[in-house]
Amino acid sequence: MDAATLTYDTLRFGEFEDFPETSEPVWILGKEYNALTEKDEILSDVTSRLWFTYRKNFPPIGGTGPTSDTGWGCMLRCGQMILGEALMCRHLGRDWRWARGQKQREEYISILNAFIDKKDSYYSIHQIAQMGVGEGKPIGQWYGPNTVAQVLKKLAVFDTWSRLVVHVAMDNTVVIEEIKRLCMPWLDVAGACGEAEGVGELNGCLEGACALAEEETALWKPLVLLIPLRLGLSDINEAYIETLKQCFMLPQSLGVIGGKPNSAHYFIGYVGEELIYLDPHTTQPAVEPCEDSQVPDETYHCQHPPCRMHICELDPSIAAGFFCRTEDEFDDWCMRIRRVRLCLCEHCSFVAPLTHLKQFNKASLSC
Repeated sequence: MDAATLTYDTLRFGEFEDFPETSEPVWILGKEYNALTEKDEILSDVTSRLWFTYRKNFPPIGGTGPTSDTGWGCMLRCGQMILGEALMCRHLGRDWRWARGQKQREEYISILNAFIDKKDSYYSIHQIAQMGVGEGKPIGQWYGPNTVAQVLKKLAVFDTWSRLVVHVAMDNTVVIEEIKRLCMPWLDVAGACGEAEGVGELNGCLEGACALAEEETALWKPLVLLIPLRLGLSDINEAYIETLKQCFMLPQSLGVIGGKPNSAHYFIGYVGEELIYLDPHTTQPAVEPCEDSQVPDETYHCQHPPCRMHICELDPSIAAGFFCRTEDEFDDWCMRIRRVRLCLCEHCSFVAPLTHLKQFNKASLSC
């Protein structure tokens, strides 16, 4: 069995290394823990994250394609995990915790159903693999972080329940005005109506020709911000290590997808010089929902100590994710980025608005 397809099927959970006894802080998706006094809380937090792994014996992708993603689907599964975390924050809140055997909330069951391995689930392996064809990736080919980010952006459009805005910030640049117009689409309509007001107003600005569906007038559509980055050539540049750690400390953090060449992981935090991650390289049988739409969910939660790797082993190609439920949370993210002078690659810059959203000024953030 080669390294690219090695799974934990040959291992026992008892062989996983226990969490370290250390006085250094442990950061998990924006929350700080003490490993000496809060080990149970750390493991509960990690276990509560959705863990998507290789699966086998699911319906053929595309009707005649593969029935397992073992050996090629690890980055697709990591994409599911980072988006799954966003959906959990969106519908359940960051502090929600999973417990084996407890009756689950309807929102949780709906989230799981969005990832079930069948063609009509919003974010199934089938949907991701087939949407990836449009990104130049044949079914069964390994993805990079940027490709999976672009695919998730396209699939989120069809998720009318969660109504997320998934934005992929390219060229290491976040355009604040652009994001605010995506998350507050009524701004453009209100502007258009204002321009038409001199010609003649029909039943008010938000009625008639300028009317929006009720859900479109929401003040803010929750934002999933994915930022593909390259932190070096063949290895991660040590200049970026401390700043990368800052990503996991932000309350808006969804973690990082990346890993090693042809072996993707979902990084959810760090302790000392080690990254904490969930590993998709375990092949499990596909799961079918019960007749009452309940989902057997124990295999969707990692119930052993999380994996760790030295941060210097990280492949330099990653994508960092952040979730902003409200405009205030996005403004807070921007403020924190400026405060820590986040610079994840050379010539990193952000476009900052002035008084009006239509006006903006480029502000370079140097290391």
